[in-house]
Amino acid sequence: MFRRLQSSLRLDSRNVNKLVGPQGLLSLRPGLCGRSTFIVCHNRTVCSSCSKMGHCSPRVLSIQSHVVSGYVGNKSATFPLQLLGFEVDAINSVQFSNSTRYGHWKGQVLAEQELVDLTEGLAHNGLDCAYTHLLTGYSRSKSFLTHIANIVCQLRQKNPGLTYLCDPVIGEMDRGIYVPEDLIDVYKDIIIPIANIITPNQFELGILSGKPVKSVDDAWEAIGILHTKGPGIVVVSSFELDSTGPLICLGSILIDGKTERAMITFPRLQGTYTGTGDLFSALFLAWMWQTKQNMQQSLENTVATIQAVLKRTEASKTGICSEASIFQHELKLIQSKSDIEEPQVEFRAVPITL
Repeated sequence: MFRRLQSSLRLDSRNVNKLVGPQGLLSLRPGLCGRSTFIVCHNRTVCSSCSKMGHCSPRVLSIQSHVVSGYVGNKSATFPLQLLGFEVDAINSVQFSNSTRYGHWKGQVLAEQELVDLTEGLAHNGLDCAYTHLLTGYSRSKSFLTHIANIVCQLRQKNPGLTYLCDPVIGEMDRGIYVPEDLIDVYKDIIIPIANIITPNQFELGILSGKPVKSVDDAWEAIGILHTKGPGIVVVSSFELDSTGPLICLGSILIDGKTERAMITFPRLQGTYTGTGDLFSALFLAWMWQTKQNMQQSLENTVATIQAVLKRTEASKTGICSEASIFQHELKLIQSKSDIEEPQVEFRAVPITL
């Protein structure tokens, strides 16, 4: 029955455990679309069809933006994930010539039906049973983002232990909201409740929690609000108390009713860079796998790598282009291979008790 209805299924926004088909609401098995525990290949409990195919290394379906020149979205995430042991299958939500920071760009936006076609092709050939992880980032349309929830349901039918990390790309403190505003309710009502991990920045944390975030205490309260909506892990990728002081990364993991919190403070580096949030989400996903969910170590390795990449990027500037050139601020990921594989931790995560 699922195969016959697959192309016309849609998620019911009122209930993430039901899909809408031509015959109305279809109830799914309990927990199919809801949060799943982190039971994946470390415990050899992947889905049976995946086991038959011989897959046990982590494999992620990454649905994010793509640029021809530069490093944002999938261009920022794929190489680090591969270096850290992941097979990466990428779907590009948009394909642009360059990042929008340049002010002028051209390209294409993937439509919802094109996303449906790609995932149906994977399913038809049995290629979607091997995913241990799903990573999503920049989306441009409400229908596209809503369909991602259908993909989560379909992948969790194949592997109930699928880990879904959502980077809810909405905006930034200095730029405000830069996606269509109707995406916000989709994140709040549909996507966030079915994600295992979310990685908002400070601005996005405030938008999603409905609480202004101006202090560390505000941030912890907002993180607690998001925990109640579904995700077991909430990580704030960047937080600032003022525009010149150090940056802060906060992480919270909720397991069996108990919350573990940690915080890292690290120096602000000069310059404005694109793709750092996408890089952060990819690194954190990989290190949570590598460390078997050691959040503090994962935060330390993630921050250490990003600091190293940014320092290398800053050091690579030449006089060929203007100091203000956006091109010179493109991340030097390839040159940072060793920093990704073996991060040198300088700033430690401090456990937080509230």
